[in-house]
Amino acid sequence: MKSQKSLILLSLITAISLMVIKFIAYFITHSNAVFTDALESIVNVIASSFAFYSIYLSSLPKDMNHPYGHGKVEFFSVFIEGALIFLAALFIIGKAIYNFFFPIELTNLLEGVGLVAFTALINFLLGRYLLVKSKKLNSLTLMADGKHLLTDALSTVGLVVGLLLVYFTGLIIIDIILSLILGVFILYQGYKLLRQSVGGLMDESDVQLVKDVVDVLQQHRKDPWIDIHNLRLQRYGANLHLDCHVTLPNYFDLNKVHEEVSEIDKLINEKVGLKTEFFIHADPCLPQCCHYCNVKNCPIRSSEKTIDMIWDVELVTRNLKHFEKEKSN
Repeated sequence: MKSQKSLILLSLITAISLMVIKFIAYFITHSNAVFTDALESIVNVIASSFAFYSIYLSSLPKDMNHPYGHGKVEFFSVFIEGALIFLAALFIIGKAIYNFFFPIELTNLLEGVGLVAFTALINFLLGRYLLVKSKKLNSLTLMADGKHLLTDALSTVGLVVGLLLVYFTGLIIIDIILSLILGVFILYQGYKLLRQSVGGLMDESDVQLVKDVVDVLQQHRKDPWIDIHNLRLQRYGANLHLDCHVTLPNYFDLNKVHEEVSEIDKLINEKVGLKTEFFIHADPCLPQCCHYCNVKNCPIRSSEKTIDMIWDVELVTRNLKHFEKEKSN
């Protein structure tokens, strides 16, 4: 968590510095497109400030009021960043439309191009670095900040190209059109962040993460794990909460059941790459399980094994034992 705080602080300091540079570029050029870029940099500063606080809050230990920890604050951080980007984009589009009817003369374009090109390079390098670190630290906040910086860098590259066209052609309308295009692009990026944050707050299933968990279970399954069903995931920042039902031989005593459940817990925590808290409900096997049960020398088997059940997302996430799912199909 200390690493995340240091990275967000670096992002915040960089955002403030680049914001100053972009506004200097705007004041010497009076370019509507440069103003667009400078305005978005204010969003960067506000978003990085909130992200820094959310990293601190998500690092707090569980308490009576937050039994699952504080990790979901990262979704709020992503929501705030997305909302600010969305609002900034609307303002950018509005100003571009205004300047279409009331254009402003542009000055010192080459100097302005040099300044904004420098900010694009810094944002690209920092954005890539944050995305790499977000994967290692499993941080949604770092991921959102990194994507935002890359989006900022990409839009700034388009801005540089457009300003050079204005310089060589003298057509001010290019600056306005460019600002409109960047505004729509930024609007879409804000929408995607908002969509992601709302999905997380509503406990929307992370399909890829569920698939990763199911693949690990399939690859390392043990014979006594007759079936696993009703598997559900919730993500809290860098932590994962997982609950499921596992069918075990009905003659296992409590100690053996606990041992098998602990094996599943250990397996997921070692292989998935996220700190995972498990709630596993153990079901006793039934005679209907025999035809897909892998247990060797079972003392209560009522029929021979006839099929191999391959665990996939659809099979494991349904709230049905495997034989019940066969009937439902």
